[in-house]
Amino acid sequence: MRFLVLVVLLVLQGCASVPNPDPRDPWESLNRNVYGVNDALDRSVLRPVAIAYRDGLPYWMRKGVSNFFGNLSDVWSGFNHAITLEGRAAKDSFGRVLVNSTAGVLGVIDVATDLNLEKHPADFGVTLGRWGVGPGPYVVLPLLGPYTLREVVVLPLDRKANLVNQIGNENLRTGLTVLNYVDDRAIYLKVTDVMEGAALDAYSFTRDAYLQRQRYRHFNGSPPEEIVVKP
Repeated sequence: MRFLVLVVLLVLQGCASVPNPDPRDPWESLNRNVYGVNDALDRSVLRPVAIAYRDGLPYWMRKGVSNFFGNLSDVWSGFNHAITLEGRAAKDSFGRVLVNSTAGVLGVIDVATDLNLEKHPADFGVTLGRWGVGPGPYVVLPLLGPYTLREVVVLPLDRKANLVNQIGNENLRTGLTVLNYVDDRAIYLKVTDVMEGAALDAYSFTRDAYLQRQRYRHFNGSPPEEIVVKP
């Protein structure tokens, strides 16, 4: 929460203008500064740890870790689909949890995909979007990375709904949280390499990819074609 308060205070102080501003990113100057700090931390700590994790563990083990955390996230996805009356997505999500938690050994093995139970990621930010709440401005949070303002507002609820955070044993809870972050970062190592190899503006690339991903999730994997209005 301290990071969220910091972002709000910095926004209230105002931001310098940027050339060719993106209407989705009115706080781009501030966001770029926060992104720079996050990127420095990533290069010095998170990325080296993720590389060591990737190189030190066999693929099947890392895949099992990803499947385990994915299975936990399917519980919250199913709930969000249920309260937005998306029967098929809710059925698939809860079906995945049931199958993967049993036949898949607590989710380590993704049996559900082979049974054509599709994955439909959703959090409460997506739910608000389906209830007509707009995403709001793009925001980069210290340490946490890219969000929209809508996701920032519901972030405490989404984090509380993470089943890892319901574990009573503090050491186990902390260990699983760190493992989840490291596994996620390892998954995106190739994306980082592509950005650097292509000499792309990493900030813009990350922003556009994140907003595109959120739009994809909002439309449950089938977004309509965007209409570009030329000036």
